[in-house]
Amino acid sequence: MLAEMGKWLIALIAGYLLGSIPVGFLVVRLSRGVDVRRVGSGRTGGTNVLRAAGWGAAVATGLGDALKGAAAVYLARALNGPPLMQALAGFAAVVGHNYSCFLRLRGGAGTATSVGGAIALWPIGGLLAVPALLAAAFLSRHASVGSISVALFLPLAFAVGAILGTVPWAYETHALLTSALTLWALRPNIRRLARGEERRIPK
Repeated sequence: MLAEMGKWLIALIAGYLLGSIPVGFLVVRLSRGVDVRRVGSGRTGGTNVLRAAGWGAAVATGLGDALKGAAAVYLARALNGPPLMQALAGFAAVVGHNYSCFLRLRGGAGTATSVGGAIALWPIGGLLAVPALLAAAFLSRHASVGSISVALFLPLAFAVGAILGTVPWAYETHALLTSALTLWALRPNIRRLARGEERRIPK
């Protein structure tokens, strides 16, 4: 019993710490010598990194943030954790990304980290979120619309996978919780979208 509880604690704490690694902050600091928190929205995710340091830095940040979510899931799996532990470890990484202990509980909106965790849990469902994100973002010219689309897509995709028996229902926990966390973080963006004041993706 204690050993099992220890595995859960390791998976969740490690997931949070992995998610807390401030990839965007480090990329911009190392490439431009700028604190990304003082640019644009103040977030450390790929969109704000794009504004601060360009496309190369933004892509590197997105990949790094996705790897954090995937690594948290893989660690829980390496501990022989059940599906719910894997799902919650991925969610813990998104919590760490959004509220990093290394940046005084600041961070991003969690989209890339959510997708990374989803890919590790179910590659097909997670990877399908990528074109959904890109299409919504570039057609609307708003990165937040892409993030909102992913937040709505993942719970639906994982529910379909569970209904078909492809993935365990426990994985839906990751999709639902990360979706709620992302939408919570995007509240200011949603308000700006409603007013027609949301910033567009830089060309």
